[in-house]
Amino acid sequence: MERITTDICVIGAGSGGLSVAAGAVQMGARVVLIEGAEMGGDCLNAGCVPSKALLAAGKAAQAMRSGAAMGITPSDPHVDFAAVKDHVARVIDTIAPVDSQDRFEGLGCTVIRAWARFTGPAEVEAGGTLIRARRFVIATGSRPFIPPIPGLSDVPHLTNETIFALRDRPSHLLILGGGPIGMEMAQAHRRLGSQVTMIEAARALGREDPDLAAIVLHNLRAEGVEVLENAPAASVAGQGGQITVTLADGRQITGSHLLVATGRRVALEGLNLAAAGVAFGPQGVKVNDSLRSTNRRIYAVGDAAGGPQFTHVAGYHAGVVIRQIVLGLPARVRYDHIPRATYTDPELAHVGLAEAEARATYGAALTVIRQDLHHNDRAQAEGKAQGLLKVMVVKGRPVGASMAGPMAGELIGLWALALSSRLKIGAMAGMVLPYPTVGEIAKRAAGAYFSPKLFDNPWLKRVVGLIQRHLP
Repeated sequence: MERITTDICVIGAGSGGLSVAAGAVQMGARVVLIEGAEMGGDCLNAGCVPSKALLAAGKAAQAMRSGAAMGITPSDPHVDFAAVKDHVARVIDTIAPVDSQDRFEGLGCTVIRAWARFTGPAEVEAGGTLIRARRFVIATGSRPFIPPIPGLSDVPHLTNETIFALRDRPSHLLILGGGPIGMEMAQAHRRLGSQVTMIEAARALGREDPDLAAIVLHNLRAEGVEVLENAPAASVAGQGGQITVTLADGRQITGSHLLVATGRRVALEGLNLAAAGVAFGPQGVKVNDSLRSTNRRIYAVGDAAGGPQFTHVAGYHAGVVIRQIVLGLPARVRYDHIPRATYTDPELAHVGLAEAEARATYGAALTVIRQDLHHNDRAQAEGKAQGLLKVMVVKGRPVGASMAGPMAGELIGLWALALSSRLKIGAMAGMVLPYPTVGEIAKRAAGAYFSPKLFDNPWLKRVVGLIQRHLP
């Protein structure tokens, strides 16, 4: 058996693992990178990248249907579903070289394409090679969670790992799960010509602010997506082309295809973590706030670390780990400044505390600023004035922001910066933005925080009156 001794061994070539490997090797560390599946992980091959490419195709189709209010005669687009999937594949292929084995070997990594298995607290075996390292980073990501619904395992079903390979358009797509993945796939397929029924056991977009979720759900329903809430599935039966979901209340919904989008489970199977002395559970590897496991040699990042399951969190984790294992400096994670976004139309984005969380935490000290997109000139010009921004402020400092509206995923970045840098709301009020932009809503919200203090203050009015009388 071949043996390798290295500084850092990274297990998993998704967002977190690739970021650790690239950063460490370029700073001079010896790095072994192990991946048993595709380079780039879920995000590139079955997640963020293909889903956004599919959404973009759906947006192009929807634009042809929705110009009547601006004097453009709407038309029903001809959708070549196979060609849409070619577009998705081209996007993946364009980005793939950045995550490729060739690139990382060019950077100086030793890349092993095999599944890893710990053989002890300081050794891993992969593909007939034994790797001994000073530090290990587990970055194995997560996989779709398939709920134990009677009959589901016997019925052909799709997940995010398989749906992008589908080249024939579903005539009627059933979706189990009303979270971000389910929402995005529902809207994309509806706009590309499929009938879509979403089945959610509780509240759709249940993690999000109800006021903002309602805006997104209203739009999806207006486009023809059937959204069934508080409708747990009792059983699934049928075969490809004729699949029936029976709900707990006895209703039956039949469609041609079934997508399971009911969450994700951490992918730790096969690692033999017990041999390494690494404690773990259903949520992932048990780590401290430095992302170090119960084995001081071993760290975990991304989904494997049990935190928020987002690509950008994995990248953030990578920076925290690099600081420690490459530079020998202390570093700890925090999550109060981590944003998230759902890329429906309108988009939904959030950072920090939601309104309900902020009220529970701060009580009467909390001020909630609400800004409706109806008053944003750019949104009106674009015909996309359906939306809302909420900013949660305590003693002049934002503690959270939530938004539904066009480009919400982009605009939440301002508030993520405010929370990350612990800026006061006055920083937003003082910035100057180009007119007209949707981003002006942030400045307008900040101004709304100060308006009562300026315009409803009788003492200030007396002072201004005095000043005006004495100005030369």
